[in-house]
Amino acid sequence: MEEVVKNHIISGVIWLDTDGIPIQAHGGGILFHEGVYYWYGENKDGVSRNARVDVIGVSCYSSCDLFTWKNEGIVLPAVTNDLNHDLNPQMVLERPKVIYNDSTRKFVMWMHIDSADYSYARSGIAISDSPVGPFEYIGSFRPNDKMSRDMTLFKDEDGKAYHICSSEENSTLYITLLSDDYLSPTTKYTRNFINNFREAPALFKHEGKYYIITSGCTGWSPNEAEYAVAENIMGPWKVIGNPCLGTDAETTFHSQGTYVLPIEGKNGAYIFMADRWKREDLRDSRYIWLPLQIKNNTIEVRWLNIWDLSYFEGENK
Repeated sequence: MEEVVKNHIISGVIWLDTDGIPIQAHGGGILFHEGVYYWYGENKDGVSRNARVDVIGVSCYSSCDLFTWKNEGIVLPAVTNDLNHDLNPQMVLERPKVIYNDSTRKFVMWMHIDSADYSYARSGIAISDSPVGPFEYIGSFRPNDKMSRDMTLFKDEDGKAYHICSSEENSTLYITLLSDDYLSPTTKYTRNFINNFREAPALFKHEGKYYIITSGCTGWSPNEAEYAVAENIMGPWKVIGNPCLGTDAETTFHSQGTYVLPIEGKNGAYIFMADRWKREDLRDSRYIWLPLQIKNNTIEVRWLNIWDLSYFEGENK
């Protein structure tokens, strides 16, 4: 079976955890906390139904080197005995993201919760005292009564946190300041990329500027990524173009972005995380991780068959 070569990243192959089991963390994001990376994502290893795979919960994997991943289990399980529950397998749970609140000392998870026909369009929240759970599900809602689908979270250097989501039938991207405990939206929000139909947001900050990478709306089919830059997280945002370069750049290397990970201890080094969705068997969707660099305020993401963190040193930096 294919797997990540030790101390190297190979995108598009099956990645195995330390038990030799394929990693299930789709549409995910990573939290770095006290020297450890925690990778959260959709566990799609459930029952196949109507050409899709039921999510059985949110998985968590831990690593100290970004190559070796230990399965910490299902930290937010599906609720199988209540058809009306948000976490019932017949519902949709996508793109879970976790941030840590330094004041409350809680790990806060937000996720996209939806019905099978995607008409529910809500955000769900869960909290935990530990990065490896268990997480307690609080409930779901539409932030400021607005639709919420593909989403991410961003915690700024001042401790303020933001919810970024596709809204208005995916035509507009909302950026909302969260409450101090990260458990609810404030009424401070902006509408961005109006009528441009962007989803799969991944937001990060570099040298005082904010960058956001999104995809177009083509379902499970890949499309061309687009990035924008702003001096203020609330905008206005200036669209720059496709961050991907080279062969297959027009399809984001046959994938869709989910997160941009700053590499701890390496200034200006980031990993662009994406999913290569396999619509006919979503549990076998593969992970695409590529080095992201910013040169003269321009994002560059190039395909590499195999690479390691030394890429960010020397002439590539």
